[in-house]
Amino acid sequence: MIATNATGSLDPAIDAGSLVLVTDHLNLQGSNPLVGEWGREFGPQFPDMSETYDPALRKVARSAAQDAGFSVHDGIYAAVLGPSFETPAEVRMLRQLGATVVGMSTVPEVIAARHMGMKVAVLSFAANPAAGLVDRPLTHNEVLDEGKKAAGKLATLMGLLVERVFE
Repeated sequence: MIATNATGSLDPAIDAGSLVLVTDHLNLQGSNPLVGEWGREFGPQFPDMSETYDPALRKVARSAAQDAGFSVHDGIYAAVLGPSFETPAEVRMLRQLGATVVGMSTVPEVIAARHMGMKVAVLSFAANPAAGLVDRPLTHNEVLDEGKKAAGKLATLMGLLVERVFE
């Protein structure tokens, strides 16, 4: 499974418009898709999550980005419930926990995919700096505008990645 998402950058060195290869995550959404009695026919109830984000897929993605002429960052994705942007205090906390980017999606799908034995890669698009890293309010329009600017770069990387994975 190759997933993408839009995130806020918790790292001042990762500018809006940057791409981040997720290496791990913090599930702070207060839920897990594997709770309850279901889906055991797809995989173990307690799947190992020590290598959730496949190192080989990340290596292919990094190589594809390099061949396309742009860089990608490695990072840890903090999944929060949303739908609001984080407060400056939450941003400081997430950084102290080791997160690089923050978003409101992706982790439940990743957990379910790993439960089913899939290899997973996630490309996060850093759409904006997180609250408190800039002296202005954050807006959803900013996320949409940055997404339009980076769409070509993400599409190029996804195309190369899919092509190389299925060679």
